[in-house]
Amino acid sequence: MFNAVDSPQSILILGGSSEIGLAIASEFLVRGPARVILAVVPGDPTADAAADTMRKAGATSVELIDYDATKPETHPETIEKAFAGGDVDLTIVAAGVQFDDEEVWQDQRKAVFTANINYTAAVSVGVLLGQKLKHQGRAQIVAMSSVAGERVRRSNFVYGSSKAGLDGFYLGLGEALADDGVHVLVVRPGQVRTRLSANVKEAPLTVNKDVVAKAVIKAVDDNKEIVWVPGTFRFIMTVLRHIPRKVFRKLPV
Repeated sequence: MFNAVDSPQSILILGGSSEIGLAIASEFLVRGPARVILAVVPGDPTADAAADTMRKAGATSVELIDYDATKPETHPETIEKAFAGGDVDLTIVAAGVQFDDEEVWQDQRKAVFTANINYTAAVSVGVLLGQKLKHQGRAQIVAMSSVAGERVRRSNFVYGSSKAGLDGFYLGLGEALADDGVHVLVVRPGQVRTRLSANVKEAPLTVNKDVVAKAVIKAVDDNKEIVWVPGTFRFIMTVLRHIPRKVFRKLPV
């Protein structure tokens, strides 16, 4: 249950070692302590460090549970374990991958893996969360999408198409759960400075993960369904969505 200052008392991160997911949880913990559940890949070498980050941020307790995004048949057990200790007020769906964009569209294994992690797994846990939360009542889901999914472009179309699927699903899930008191926020950042982007050429409007976290907090407070980070992307994407394909494919985006 959220407390009097709208601070969640329990936080679940699916993709529990995600730097952005941890940054968002840390920002919520500034408002007050909470129980944190980190759903991580079995054997994740960064799991203990992620747990330490949550403890230092103010978590009252941190639980590590297994979450293998590539095995949907295990997801019901993951979600059951996440809710075993009681209601979950805030869920952050943060698991995701991005390979070399030019390599991945020519590598069937990596392309399918990308789709399975970024889209199929997100749908799998989303359906399970929906069933749990519609009976629980008030709750918040934060789903990490990307501006790359708003209009898929040639330069990263495997990643972008997987995020487009996630984006559409969680917007729909928000509509489906609205009458049950469950709110869904879809987050559309551009490039964010994390370990995953450390070796990638920095794009315009790249931000730090704390900027994403603060934008998410404000969007949750304002009961928004979508937030772009930085906010400039909202206007950029509005224009890009309406550019004819013949023109769009010539743009340096």
